[in-house]
Amino acid sequence: MTKFYEIGQRPSEIILHPDGDAPLHRRRLPFTRRHLLKWRSRTNPKSLQQERMLADKRPLWWALGLGALAITAPFLTNASLTIAAIFCMFAAINVLWTLVIGTAGIFSLATLAIVGIGAYASAGLNVYLGLPWPLMFVAGGVAGLIVGGFLALPSTRLDGLYYALLTMGFAEICRVFVQQLKALTAANGAINNVGSFIPEDWQLQRPGLLLGFAGAFVILLLALLIFRIVNSERLGMLLQTAREDEAFAEATGIDYRRARLMVFLISSTGLGVIGAFYAQFYGSISPSIFSLDQLMLLFAMIVIGGLGRSEGAVIGTAIVVLIDKGLLGLGPLRILLVAAIMLAVTLFAHNGLVGIREQFRGWRNRKKSEARARRTEKGGEVMPEEAIEFADKQEIYYRRFQKRLRDRLKALITPELIEEHRLRPLGQHSDALNRVLNHFRRGEVADKYAIMRQPDQFHAYKIVAFSGVRGAPPRLVDDKIYDDINQAYHAVFLLRVNDLMES
Repeated sequence: MTKFYEIGQRPSEIILHPDGDAPLHRRRLPFTRRHLLKWRSRTNPKSLQQERMLADKRPLWWALGLGALAITAPFLTNASLTIAAIFCMFAAINVLWTLVIGTAGIFSLATLAIVGIGAYASAGLNVYLGLPWPLMFVAGGVAGLIVGGFLALPSTRLDGLYYALLTMGFAEICRVFVQQLKALTAANGAINNVGSFIPEDWQLQRPGLLLGFAGAFVILLLALLIFRIVNSERLGMLLQTAREDEAFAEATGIDYRRARLMVFLISSTGLGVIGAFYAQFYGSISPSIFSLDQLMLLFAMIVIGGLGRSEGAVIGTAIVVLIDKGLLGLGPLRILLVAAIMLAVTLFAHNGLVGIREQFRGWRNRKKSEARARRTEKGGEVMPEEAIEFADKQEIYYRRFQKRLRDRLKALITPELIEEHRLRPLGQHSDALNRVLNHFRRGEVADKYAIMRQPDQFHAYKIVAFSGVRGAPPRLVDDKIYDDINQAYHAVFLLRVNDLMES
């Protein structure tokens, strides 16, 4: 018995068969009009049953990945649990940074500066003014919002490299300022003994590490939620339109500059909150957070993962954190390994690791087009650059038939046949001449020759060619006037024969 295997993408699709009489219930994300999953209703052309197909599987992959991380965390060692918490924290920072660079289109390098200012502001209020640790998140968010508003103003005047250099200089100024601020940071610019959501008895213990990971995991989830809300709502749609064509967006009344500032402020507020969590997680904060090497590691995470997508930020962070924190035995070779991976991704991937799938699909479609061009070039009936434009192969077969027919007719064109038509354009003809004339009569209207009588003379004729477009007048082939209608018929015949021989 022959066994048949299903082919195509349908076996891998997630398809539901709902009851046609039951109403559809779609759950939405909080504070948005977007649905949790992107379903598409369709009718199966074979079974004529109603189906619901999952059009976007990325939420499922997110749920599987984050769920696996949350489930395996209690079984990790203390060192691995700390690395997982650091990964979640830096992944949240990179997700919000992707929101600034990718969605808003502002090339800012002040990400860690905003995190550091939020951390220093919340830690200083906690240590010197006794601010409770729950309010440290509010203080960090307010500090990030203020600094973000200060940095957002130059983005309306500067763009690209100039704004990147400005924000990098701002981060370096913050580092030098904190180191020289002896009044508040006597210990070489650091603030120690910061209050934390982790009880003091649990510090560096198994329960404290689990609680720290849980907090970092929640921070990552909130960052992903902010990314999803901004990109799927009005702000993201406006910026997507402006990214494709700023002139068109401005002409239609879209204030994309204001939308960019709003996204920048939202991201800065979130980065400030992450800064407060950073200070509580470590119990201290030092000027190293403003350092250039930390910024370059974050930049490597974005480059390796891919710009503009949250998946890229998370995947790039996982790779760099695993190398930097998990392979401490390699020493300085870790940085060289990260640089080598970043260089390889830059050379061979268009948009980081998350863009490999689209890049592979583009390469595969290009190879298919080249193979199709080689097949159609074999008969000579289709140019190679035209082969990818045909959706119906019947057009290619029709051209192949027409080419073979023209090759047969070319062999019939002889001086005797031309002389026969000159002597008798109308009436009985030989079999060869009838074949040629029937082919000419069945030709397309476009560029088909005709005889036009001159309005001011009765026996005066000119040769014209139809345009093939309704309402467009025919074009004049030449200025020669024929006094005899038979000469005009023969002139048309010679033009068609010349076209046939040159085709």
